Order: sequence, then structure tokens, then C-alpha cells
Amino acid sequence: MTCPTRRDTGLLLLRIGVSGPLIAHGTQKLFGWFAGAGLQGSAEFMEQQGYRPGKLSAIAAGLAEAGGGALLGLGLATPVGGAAVAAGMTGAAAVHTPNGFWGYAGGYELNTVYGVAAAALALTGPGRVSLDHVTGHRLDRGWMAPAALGAGAVLAALAVGARQVRTRRTREGSDTES
Repeated sequence: MTCPTRRDTGLLLLRIGVSGPLIAHGTQKLFGWFAGAGLQGSAEFMEQQGYRPGKLSAIAAGLAEAGGGALLGLGLATPVGGAAVAAGMTGAAAVHTPNGFWGYAGGYELNTVYGVAAAALALTGPGRVSLDHVTGHRLDRGWMAPAALGAGAVLAALAVGARQVRTRRTREGSDTES
């Protein structure tokens, strides 16, 4: 292997900087690590936010963050990892949208940064210091990034759309779902 270029080093730094906090945040949801709520607490929060069923939603969000973050950090199946994180951050941003953009006010600023960074990594690839490079990019083919990002966008739109319907019904006092 030749020496990594500045681009490779920059992509590695970006992957590690994005993946570390995402993995930690996802494991908070899934396992209660790092003072997290764990699966039960996360499921209750998801229900309160209009994502139902809460437990399935918490698992999906935790896997998007921890699993997608791990894939990005390793540079393995980078399109899938990036798409999972971007989709998860879309769902998270929907919760924070009423607070505006800025993070200091509880807005969706950080969700946007993570989502865009993950999508950019899915599109650019992980660089040469990655498991995708070691495996000959078997899980990082050119067609995979648009396919994974497209599938992630559709799934996120469906989840956020269903949440919007539920929250609107709740505001109107007509939520009859259990």
C-alpha cells in the first residue's frame, strides 16, 4: 500500500470524527451506555415524539447511528453506512424542527451536520485507509451510493411523514392510534 494522500488522511479524520459520537449516541439508545436511556427509555421517547411503534423506532434509530457510524468509521460498506446515518438524522431533525435550526435552542443543526457529512462520505467513498479499499471495494461500488441514499431517503420520508400525520392528529385531539 502506498502512503495515504492528504485526501485519504482527511477522509479518515472525517470518518472517525463523525462515527465516534454517532456510535456513542446509538449505543445510548440501544444499550443505555454513556448515561443513555436504553431501549425501553428510547422506545418511550420515540412514542412521545410520534414514531410508532416506539421500540422498533428506537432500534432503527440506534442501529442507524451505531451501525451506520461503525460502518463509516471502518470505511466498510460506506454507501450503506452513510445512507443509514443520513436517514436516521433526517428522522432526528424532524423532532428538532419546531425549535428552529440552531443547536443552542434545541434545533436540528447537529443532525444536519451529521447527515450531510454521512451523505458526502457515501458519495466520495472512504479513501484508501479503509476496509472498503482493503476488500477491493466489493461493498462500495459506484452504483451503491445512489441506490443506498435513494432507499434511505424513501424510508426516512415514510417515517417522517407518518410521524407528521400522528403529531397533527395529536394536536387536533383526534389521535385514535394505540
